[in-house]
Amino acid sequence: MSKVISLLLLYIEVQNKIIVYLMGALLGKNSLRKYLDKPVNKPYRPLQVDQLPIIKVPEKLNYLTLLQEYLDKHGKPLKPVKRHKNSKVKVPNTLSCPRCNAPHIYLYDNNGGKGQFKCKVCSANFNFKNFYSKAAIIKCPHCNKSLEKIKERKDFYIYKCKNDDCSFYQRNLATMSSEEKKLFNEKPHEFKVRYIYRHFNFEYKPLAKSSPVLSDVDISRIYASPHTLGLILTYHVNYGISARKTAALMNDVHNLKISHQTVLNYADAVAKTIKPFVDHYPYVLSNSFCGDETYIKVNGKWHYLFFFFDSVKKIILSYPISPNRDTLSAVRALDQVLMKLKDIPDDLRFIVDGNPIYVLAQHFFAQHGVFFDINQVIGLTNEDPVSKEYRPLKQIIERLNRTFKGNYRATNGFNSDEGSVSFVTLFVAYFNFLRPHAALEKRVPVVIPELASLPHMPARWSKLIELSQEFILEQQSA
Repeated sequence: MSKVISLLLLYIEVQNKIIVYLMGALLGKNSLRKYLDKPVNKPYRPLQVDQLPIIKVPEKLNYLTLLQEYLDKHGKPLKPVKRHKNSKVKVPNTLSCPRCNAPHIYLYDNNGGKGQFKCKVCSANFNFKNFYSKAAIIKCPHCNKSLEKIKERKDFYIYKCKNDDCSFYQRNLATMSSEEKKLFNEKPHEFKVRYIYRHFNFEYKPLAKSSPVLSDVDISRIYASPHTLGLILTYHVNYGISARKTAALMNDVHNLKISHQTVLNYADAVAKTIKPFVDHYPYVLSNSFCGDETYIKVNGKWHYLFFFFDSVKKIILSYPISPNRDTLSAVRALDQVLMKLKDIPDDLRFIVDGNPIYVLAQHFFAQHGVFFDINQVIGLTNEDPVSKEYRPLKQIIERLNRTFKGNYRATNGFNSDEGSVSFVTLFVAYFNFLRPHAALEKRVPVVIPELASLPHMPARWSKLIELSQEFILEQQSA
């Protein structure tokens, strides 16, 4: 069987080379290169995400506090358990109550030596696999039965409800056709009929407000004047002109000879300087955010840029770049938004597409006590009420992606992760602080008086860099 598969894969590879050769002969090398350079539109991995489970955290008590309360109420101390001399059942001396931590002298056997104990102080029943020693009990939201861990993956554990009387399970069985029921009896693993929950265990702390990463680049030591630097950024960032064409413009129009590498070096230095200012600015936000991912090329491979955006204030709040379109990337993107909120509102919602990673990220945050709604706009037609209601917001983030692509297209990708982060950081700074927005009556999303009073864009870039340097100095002194 393995030999057959190997021959089949070899046949497909040869066939693909023949197709590429013929397309090159018919379309020409340039057209073929543009065709092959398009990102692969990978469909979402088939995955059904169920609603959140019931998570019950066992109550923990202190036996010393309970003993004092008993003394205050009854006027006498609670006596330890009096054991029969001839009793064959003994409570281990090392055993303590998992609920209140009472020592073994307050514990007694509760079922004739079959493993269950009772605490005289807090009245808790428990055994060696007790309820109270667990950090949390995860229960099915449909039948209230405890879920059973069935698989362990790298980043998460999979829990399943195995209760045959669960309403979720019974409903899925009842909706099957006769053909599906027959196939289910033969191949039950091909059907998802039971409630499933994924408990994530990333080594990642959400809402962990870390200090901003300070730049090791001193902008004041570069050879260009502040006006020249602002002019270079205006061409390169605002108008999406490539580094080579920006260098040519500076030579042909302003008689200033610089190389395209100098343009990239200046852009990287400015990005590192203003990134702390962009990421930690005290934005005034709404409670409605939309997000989406788009493609960018890094080191010759397609990566994913996750944009999250205040749909009312038109402010970009999150812009991480990841080689993978997975749950951890979605968690990081959402976390960057949540960190910018002073308080998380009760009606907080995120509008995203049908990618299940955002719902899984919602589950991850719920594990850490952070709750919000995810509204998914699925497909291109409004086939459900949610898509119909939130389609305009989804179109806003699509418009943002197109705006970014207009600036990104001239780069032809990046040679390093740092280069991609620098370019996106400059774009976000331009979009939030410098770019007039039609939906805001030609005002910029974030109005800074020191920038608004300046006569032209190079001066505004220079002032933004100055404000960022002042922010860095404040952080260093703090």
